[in-house]
Amino acid sequence: MTLFIKNKRVNIDITNRCPLLCPECQRQQDPKSRKFGGDITIENFIKVTNFFTDGISFCGQRSDPIHHPQFIEFLEICRIQDLDTAVHCASTFKPLEWYEEAFDTNKMAKWWLALDGKPEDSPKYRINQDGYKMVEIMKLASKKLHIQPFWQCILFNFNQHYIDELNVMAKDIGIKLLILESHRWDTIEWMKPVNVN
Repeated sequence: MTLFIKNKRVNIDITNRCPLLCPECQRQQDPKSRKFGGDITIENFIKVTNFFTDGISFCGQRSDPIHHPQFIEFLEICRIQDLDTAVHCASTFKPLEWYEEAFDTNKMAKWWLALDGKPEDSPKYRINQDGYKMVEIMKLASKKLHIQPFWQCILFNFNQHYIDELNVMAKDIGIKLLILESHRWDTIEWMKPVNVN
């Protein structure tokens, strides 16, 4: 009988920075929490990668990982250690050249790029996001990465009626569209899709 399965993969919040103001993010629900934590050091990150040898997921609960000042170095460490690497990103606040460098640094990383609907609609929830720039980031990711990137789209009432259009757009870009149902509707009822439980 197995009593304990050793998990050698980890999801890590490497910073406490994010310029977006998504209403249901923990940063917005508990603004005091933005002061907690900080930027993980290179030395501590290497300790993490030496233990979690199956993979690293950069998916912030209170941050967007790309805003760690040494994030590209972290991507390089993951590449050198041959770690399965996933990056979840909604921020568009870096220049396109930065994203290009990040994609070039670790071409085997799996990127999940958040855009909730058409470019003009996504900022209704992802406040401060430049939806048009995210489309350009997606195109760049599709061109540069060796693994097809993912387009993460939360289903809201403002985007639910044109999912077929998004599928066509995703194919044109060369990205895989993933539609997510979300608990966020529980407290932002006015964004809840129609006829979805």
